[in-house]
Amino acid sequence: MQFEYFIGGRYLKTKQKQAFISLITLLSIAGVTVGVMALIVVIAVMAGFESDLKTRILGVQSHIVLTRHGGQFSDYRDVIAGLDKDDEIIAATPFIDSQVMLRSTSGVSGALLRGISPDSAGRVIQIFAETPLQERFVIREKNIGRPATPGIVLGKELANNLGVMKGDTVYIISPRGMLSPIGHVPRMKRFTVSDFFQSGMYEYDGSMAYISLEDAQELQKMGDTVSGVEIRIHDIYKAAQIGKKIEQKLGFPYWVRDWMQMNRNLFSALKLEKIVMFIILTLIILVAAFNIASSLIMMVMKKTRDIGILKAMGTTSQSIRKIFVFNGMIIGGIGTTLGVMLGAIVCFLLKQYKFIELDPDVYYISTLPVKLEVQDVLLIGGAAMVICFISTLYPAHQASKVDPVEAIRYG
Repeated sequence: MQFEYFIGGRYLKTKQKQAFISLITLLSIAGVTVGVMALIVVIAVMAGFESDLKTRILGVQSHIVLTRHGGQFSDYRDVIAGLDKDDEIIAATPFIDSQVMLRSTSGVSGALLRGISPDSAGRVIQIFAETPLQERFVIREKNIGRPATPGIVLGKELANNLGVMKGDTVYIISPRGMLSPIGHVPRMKRFTVSDFFQSGMYEYDGSMAYISLEDAQELQKMGDTVSGVEIRIHDIYKAAQIGKKIEQKLGFPYWVRDWMQMNRNLFSALKLEKIVMFIILTLIILVAAFNIASSLIMMVMKKTRDIGILKAMGTTSQSIRKIFVFNGMIIGGIGTTLGVMLGAIVCFLLKQYKFIELDPDVYYISTLPVKLEVQDVLLIGGAAMVICFISTLYPAHQASKVDPVEAIRYG
């Protein structure tokens, strides 16, 4: 053990007559512990919210959306065949988007109608990954002699607004109608509610409806064209990179948008909130650092005579600084270690037992999500140690300036 560390360790073990300094030291450790623990728990909860929100959004949205300037395109089959050859792409599926009105016997509501391919949409849209879509989009009538009717899948909240259940009839009213002697007449078609979906996001559950691609083409009189192609990839964080590669390969007039671009405002707000909370809760550690500084200043005052003797024996100012920096870092290190341990324990308990419940009418989830990431723990622990180190610089500098003659004479 180096000489400075030996002396520093002895100074931390204060005598009973210096119990006040010991109390400040314990309070400093407690302050750092509480600050680090609170910061870890809050950041883990915010990361959990972000991760859960991302999962729900990507359950409805694809990772990349390929569209064409000027509207629909008809060569989508060739485009999808080319995309399927890329090893980074899981699947691609065509879609049609349109704004429509839905009418039932109980109400009317606007909706975003999406036509999807029953054969490939389940590999791209996760909410349809488990149930065969062919069964949802073709409803067989019970009465013999009546033809099969097209099915429609509604968001749970949209179905509640319309007051419909499975098997009920809804009418899709499309603005793409026809001209008649009395003017423009909207096109209307009858569908049977085959199923519901629930993503947990009101934005989707309250406004989206799905029908088969063929029914959407017939309703919108689009022929054999689509609005775009949805793409699912293996690594969601490479969406921008893969999207640019697809855009360069296909060239103009094709263009792509990835899930991060489509939800940029939401995730930017979450990131900003996370940074602000990190800064605010770091102030708790900063307050504890002031306690560390005051504890070391009082220790320097109590040990002035000892410092003078050490200097008279040949100890350098740098070694004196090391002694008190070591003391402060030991205090900060103990507090940070305890804070990380307690924070990890609290996060584990929250994740395992879910004893904090949320109001589903206010939040889109019922329990508090927790996601403890290693990089967040390292960042918080590193920030705490840096703050503790800075708090030791002034007391250590003051100790190194002690005049040995004055310290021995008046200490």
